[in-house]
Amino acid sequence: MQRHEPLGGAEFAPETTYLNSASSGLLPRRSAAALRAAIEESASYGTMGRDYFGPPTASRAAFARLLDIPVERVAIGSSVAVQSAFVAASLPPGAEVLAPEGDFSSLVNPFATHPGVKLRTVPLEALADEVRPGTALVALSAVQSLDGRIADLAAVREAARTHGARTYLDTTQGAGWLPLRATDFDFVVCGAFKWLLCPRGTTFMAFGGEHGDGGDGAWPAALHAGWVAGEDIGESNYGVIRPAATARRFDEPHAHFSYVAAERSLALIEELGVATIHAHNTALADHYRAGLAERGLAPRPAPGSAIVSTPGIADAERRLTEAGVRISVRGGLLRAAFHLYNSTDDVDRLLALLDG
Repeated sequence: MQRHEPLGGAEFAPETTYLNSASSGLLPRRSAAALRAAIEESASYGTMGRDYFGPPTASRAAFARLLDIPVERVAIGSSVAVQSAFVAASLPPGAEVLAPEGDFSSLVNPFATHPGVKLRTVPLEALADEVRPGTALVALSAVQSLDGRIADLAAVREAARTHGARTYLDTTQGAGWLPLRATDFDFVVCGAFKWLLCPRGTTFMAFGGEHGDGGDGAWPAALHAGWVAGEDIGESNYGVIRPAATARRFDEPHAHFSYVAAERSLALIEELGVATIHAHNTALADHYRAGLAERGLAPRPAPGSAIVSTPGIADAERRLTEAGVRISVRGGLLRAAFHLYNSTDDVDRLLALLDG
């Protein structure tokens, strides 16, 4: 068996065996250092720092490269739920939104609560087959948070195109380790505080499809546009603004500290490469699955995923936590998530502790 050492070198030296990236990622040392410097700077230059727009500009460009989409189609924000509410508000009255059963609440709840939107949920495996002529939008996560199942994105995309439906893809559990193309979908959102190793408050929204191709009329209404969404930011502080010609018209005033660190974290992901991280993460997950099988344990099927969720052993969480293993329980499943800073030794330690 090939042994796998952590990626990232000296960027990580956690005091724990950290297997909880599906909840939140570890902050690289370079990002933590930049964050400390920004906090010190704020004591003299205010909480917007000396360069409020530099870090989000660099972060936006890095995210665009990672998801293979033009930077002009990427907006920055604060949370997936806010972006889901924005997408819901862009739909016509009575629109049907199709989503997988049990998908993450920040994705689906804004559709369920929006007046005039009809949310219909079906099993993930049936999603493509359930798209119908009356479906206005298909909303789904690329990777399911609960158990790591990877959606058949090609099938969903093709079914949506056949029936004239738009698509909304949440990449929060995939971006950073799973190769993805944002241009294949109409709306793509990502909470970057998990696999992209950014602080909370770092979220991206990308616009694929025909958005932005035909001038202002090709964009949805910029319903939450504030001063940072203006074409000329220096002239956008007061009154009704002229919206930016790009997806920046959908920007929220960003959390400065979050994006200072995000710039460095995304640079690290780029340096290592998503393909390399994908191979590393999935090899560790497969090693863990093999170890579980040797012990007569069967995780939820999620081929090719870096997330492994297993029934019947959730009560081990307290013992694992006491031993310094950071892991989570979701829906009665013990959920392990393997990322670039993990190693074969981490997997072996988890398996040994499960032996009790």
